[in-house]
Order: sequence, then structure tokens, then C-alpha cells
Amino acid sequence: MRTLTCVDLFAGMGGTSLGASQAGLKVLLSANHWPVAVATHRLNHPDVDHVTQDLQQADFYTWPDFDVLLASPACQGHSRARGKEQPRHDATRSTAWAVVSAAEAKRPSYLVVENVADFTRWQLYPQWRWCLEALGYALTEQVLNAADFGVPQERRRLFIVGVHKDAGPALDIPQGTASHVAASTILDDAATNWSAVNRPGRSAATLRRIENGRRRFGGRFLAPFFGSGSGTTGRSLDRPLGTVTTKDRYCLVDGDRMRMLNAGEYRRAMGFPTTYRMPCVHKLAVRLLGNAVVPAVMKHICEQLKAHHAGLSLRVAG
Repeated sequence: MRTLTCVDLFAGMGGTSLGASQAGLKVLLSANHWPVAVATHRLNHPDVDHVTQDLQQADFYTWPDFDVLLASPACQGHSRARGKEQPRHDATRSTAWAVVSAAEAKRPSYLVVENVADFTRWQLYPQWRWCLEALGYALTEQVLNAADFGVPQERRRLFIVGVHKDAGPALDIPQGTASHVAASTILDDAATNWSAVNRPGRSAATLRRIENGRRRFGGRFLAPFFGSGSGTTGRSLDRPLGTVTTKDRYCLVDGDRMRMLNAGEYRRAMGFPTTYRMPCVHKLAVRLLGNAVVPAVMKHICEQLKAHHAGLSLRVAG
């Protein structure tokens, strides 16, 4: 059976490409509008062709043929954490139409779209889905948690899997069954960026969160530096980390001192190998990591695509 080929749209840091490669797919091309993301992807995937472009303007008819379309359109316009609705959210939501354009031009056998779960609440989601179905794709929706795949992070993301009518029946992706990995496994014992919890200028909200965490977890725990949810109670180091975002969110509290997590710790929380290269600028590295797809989850999905394709190939051969 031949190797399945794929392209990676909105490729970002390269978690999708890494997971697909680990599953045995051949990544032909990756594309993103942000030069920093493309440069980072190229460092880690030098054998892949790279395109720096607004994908809503791409002429997909000129692209090479491929079997699998992998895409992670911008999620900021869909997330409930986006804050007050703004005009730019319409612009980010509209990036999803590039998936339809690519599918129409190339008609791959499979497509996988990753986004936040609220993507399905988008006002135009029914029309977006109808367009893909009109092109011959049977779609299934799965919300998968990275922690269920052995990654030390609670990260729930929607994965929409499409199978073209010529490639066989629709495909449901099974949930992960791995034991959850504690956040303590990602910590860098050599980190030196500590400061006093009670230093002058520390916000009252931060101090309240830390005090709540002490009452619940003792002297050593994680606390979001901003935000809601576990931001009011802290987080045990025995649990996976909460969702990695595009901004520094988590701090480690150890007695009377605290520090923000570093990019290397977030890289481990996302399941990237320690050899995976990132920008030297911390802010850029965190932004890329927060937008990335967890490689282990994408590997799992691509393995299901391979099995589906092998089953079809066997039926055709038989």
C-alpha cells in the first residue's frame, strides 16, 4: 500500500506535521501567513515545501495533489475566551473557508480540521459544513482531550474528520485511553526566574489566587496568573497542566517564591520533543505553542486514516 500524502494548512509551529509524520504520512507542503511560524516549521521540517501566504487568497489548483488535507484555521474568533466581540473576529472566522476552497480544488480522500469546540457555534458553521458535504465528504465531529493521549495537559479540541464518498464510509475517531500524566513531569528544576510571592506591586487578584491554592494544595502548586476556572483555586501538580494558551498563563508557587513557566516547560506540556526548535524570543515561542496542535493527538487521528485507507485498499484488492 502506498504512503498517504498530506498538506498542512495554517501549519503554525508544526504539531500537525509532526503527528502526521509520526503516523507514517508524507507531508508534502505546509502553509501559513505568518513568517515566524513558517520559519519555525521549516527549521523542524526541512524536507517539506513551505508557503507563506494568506490562505484565503491561495490558488489551490496550482498545488500538488495529495490524499489528506490537514487544517487548523484560526480559533480566536470562535473561542469563548476571546472577550468582547470585535470586527477582527470575523476575519479570523473566515479563514475556515480556505478549507472549502482547498477541498474543492484538490478533492483529497480525507480532511481533518482542528479548532476549539465552539467552532460549531459559529453562525455560518451549518453552511460551512454543507459546502464540504456538497463536495462529497461525510463528516464526523470528535472532541479529544490531549491528556487522554499521555500528554501532560488538559487540552480539549474539536477534530472534524471528512471522508470523501469515493474513499469509503465516514470515520469516527476513538477517544484516547492513556493514563493522565502529572504536570510535575514538565517542570524545569534548573529554572532560575524566581521572585518573592509578596514582592511590592504584586496584584491583589494574584495574591488571592495563591492564598486559595495554598489552602487547597499546600506549599507547592500551579496557579494561572490570569483568567478564570482554576485561576481562583490553583492546580495540583499531580494533575495535567491546564490548557496552554498563547500568552504566559501559569506560574509555579513554591513556598514564599513563585515563577512563570518557561517555553521549554510549555513545549513538554504540548508533547513536543525537547529537540524541537522554537524561536529564541520567549513571547513568540509561547504564542506558537499556544496555537499548536498536540502531535500525539494528530498522530492518533492519522493512524485511523491509514487504517481506514488500508481497509478500503483491501476491499478493492479483494
